[in-house]
Amino acid sequence: MTDPVLEVARLDVRPGQETAFQQTFALARSSIAASPGFLGLELRRCTETRNRYLLLVRWASIDDHTVGFRQGPNYGRWKDLLHHFYDPFPEVEHYETVELP
Repeated sequence: MTDPVLEVARLDVRPGQETAFQQTFALARSSIAASPGFLGLELRRCTETRNRYLLLVRWASIDDHTVGFRQGPNYGRWKDLLHHFYDPFPEVEHYETVELP
């Protein structure tokens, strides 16, 4: 089995909408979790900037995220539920494990 890929997205939520975002994220989570290759996620809130979140999603492969989820049937609901909360739109990157000597 290949090493999982970590999707990292910094989510800047419109100020004052943090509670609504968190409640809506709880609903949207099932959309991403139902996608093939999804291995789990964490949502972290910044302690210094309270409307900033870090989304960490583990995928079996980068294609499971970029093709399977983003081009699959579950992405539309995710987008409709969450994208209006962000300003600016999140930058998303993917990370792999570095094997240290």
